[in-house]
Amino acid sequence: MGDLEIRPAVADDVPVIVAMLADDPLGAQRESPDDLSPYLAALDRLNGDPNQHLVVAVRGGRVVGTLQLTIITGLSRKGATRSIIEGVRVHADERGSGLGSQLIEWAVDQSRCEGCQLVQLTSDATRIDAHRFYERLGFTASHVGFKLPL
Repeated sequence: MGDLEIRPAVADDVPVIVAMLADDPLGAQRESPDDLSPYLAALDRLNGDPNQHLVVAVRGGRVVGTLQLTIITGLSRKGATRSIIEGVRVHADERGSGLGSQLIEWAVDQSRCEGCQLVQLTSDATRIDAHRFYERLGFTASHVGFKLPL
């Protein structure tokens, strides 16, 4: 990974993470970078759960990417453990640099280390470029996802 470090996120990283989450048309509608308190509370909950890995990619001392990896034990698929990749974001000036691939590669490797038999992710139906990106990395669009806001 050269000069890239992938490490657990800390409270000081939250403003940059939230800014990356908000830096697209979908994120701009659902994120609130002006009020970090709910994000900091979520980070505390994440840090208290060993099955949650919120990480940042750091290059030159600067946070340039992030993702969340969740490990889930289940009964289906003969009791398989799976992982879910969420919240993948790359800083605007790093897009196209290969950083996204490095983040996903880290998540897949970490999933193997955690004993997972399957890695899954969802991507908003409007993110066509992201779909092509994930397919290039070997993911297949095998399921239809549903969400219910509460």
